[in-house]
This record gives sequence, structure tokens and C-alpha cells, in this order.
Amino acid sequence: MRSLLAFEAAARHESFAQGADELGVTPSAISHQIQQLEAFLGVGLFQRRAGRATLTEAGRVYAREMAHAFGIMSDATRLVAPQSQHGHLVIASGPSFAAKWLQPRLPQFMAAHTRVKVRLSTIGSRDELATGRFDIAIAYGRPPDMGAHVEPLLVERLRPLCSPALAARLDLNFPRDLARATLIHSMNALTWAEYLRCVGEGGLRPAHELWLDRSNMAIEAAVSGIGVVLESEILAAAELADARLVAPFGDDAFSVEVASYFLIRAGSYRGGSHAVAFERWLRGEIARSCKPE
Repeated sequence: MRSLLAFEAAARHESFAQGADELGVTPSAISHQIQQLEAFLGVGLFQRRAGRATLTEAGRVYAREMAHAFGIMSDATRLVAPQSQHGHLVIASGPSFAAKWLQPRLPQFMAAHTRVKVRLSTIGSRDELATGRFDIAIAYGRPPDMGAHVEPLLVERLRPLCSPALAARLDLNFPRDLARATLIHSMNALTWAEYLRCVGEGGLRPAHELWLDRSNMAIEAAVSGIGVVLESEILAAAELADARLVAPFGDDAFSVEVASYFLIRAGSYRGGSHAVAFERWLRGEIARSCKPE
């Protein structure tokens, strides 16, 4: 590895002296490491003439591939230990909330905090909360005890949603009319069975059922007219705003509120950090998006 580091630095600077200066060693140490590497490879990497060293054709190819390899290692390091980097804010979120709600709003936060470098990653399962590295995580459903600070973040209202054309075609006016529909299931805080019991239709049997493992997929299926989805007004806000989806049962009695999103602060969370600014912004955006019109 020392020989590879020496070669990469010397090749990038096109100078043994500058490569040595970057690594804090002498030019002769750089030369010795590169000689060892050339002996191992069985090819010359530099041509040495009149006190100067220039890359050979093999050296240029090797330098290009080494730069790519070191880039991969650097990316892997940032992925696993992002909190070690000054100015980075690492946010973890469930895939649907990240795609449907958070990502479209992030440019507003970044415009107001130009020195913050944001990394948004998604959480595929609750187990990833215990092993992932983040400053703030937004978890769907109360996470397991992981020694971090956890508090409720968002109460979402779930209700049946479908395309306007489907609502008209099936004449959907009350929950009992769902017997004529395809019910689209997604991984959210309330199942269709639980919802139907809440509205007094526990014995209802739908015409068809479809299971999808992401809310964003389920919302798109409902928009396309496949069936009726039981989904959050928060995640479906854009589709409701432009009438791609409607709530066929407009009465609030046919909606259910669930405390389903939780905020997790990492153990390294400190007052005055970028995480504080993000949390303040996040809560403000949630309050605005949930405000009745």
C-alpha cells in the first residue's frame, strides 16, 4: 500500500518531489517505493532522464486505474464514516418519505445553509438504524431501542385515495363501496383490515387486492387507476393538489390519524451543529405542510 500511495501521489503531481512533499517523506523514499512497485509488476512506470521522471504508457494506464480505485475507497470511507467530515450533514430516511416529501424540499434548506453538504440516504429496514451512520434519521414507525434519542415527529392522516376516474366509475361514496374495488396495500402504519374495522366495515371483502412494498409505488398505482390505496395525505400531497388522486370519502370521519414518523438524533448530535438547523427547518416544513387550507 505504501508503494501504491507513493506512485499515485508522484503520478498525480508528475513529480517525485511534489509527491514526497504531500506524503511527508523524502523524494528518495518515493523513488524507492516506486522501484519496489515496478519490480513487483515487472514493468516500468516512469522513465527517468536527466533528473526527471515521466510516466510510461503502462504508468499512465496504471495511474488512471489507481486514481479510480482510490476514489472508490474514498467514497466508501465517506459512506461508512460521514460524520468525520466537517460540514457534512447526514440524513437517513425511509425511501418513500425521502422521495415523496423530503427530497423535493431539500433545495430550500440548502439554499438557506450554503455551507452545509447534505447526504441523504434511505433506510431499508429498522435494523439499519442500529448500524447506519447519520446525524438525524427519520424513521417510519417507532424504532427499536438503540441508545439514541427518539421522539415523535409527525402524525399522519391516512384515508382511501384513488383516481377521479375510478371513483366515478365505481361510484365510491362510502367505505362499504370498497367491495367493488381493488385495494392496494403498502407498508404503512395502518393496514386495510385495521382501517375497515375503524370505520365499521370489518367484514368487507374487496373485489381484488394488490400488495406493494413501497408507498411511492402504491401511490403511482392508484394514480394509474389500478385501485384504491390507503395512504398518507403527507406523501400523496402533490397528487392530491393536482387532482391526480382524490379522497372519495371526503368526511374526516373516514380518515385515521397515526403517530407514525419518529426523529432519531445520533449519539454525536451537538447543539449548534448543522443538525440543529436542519431539525428546526424540518419541523417548520412539517407544520406548514400539515396546516389545514
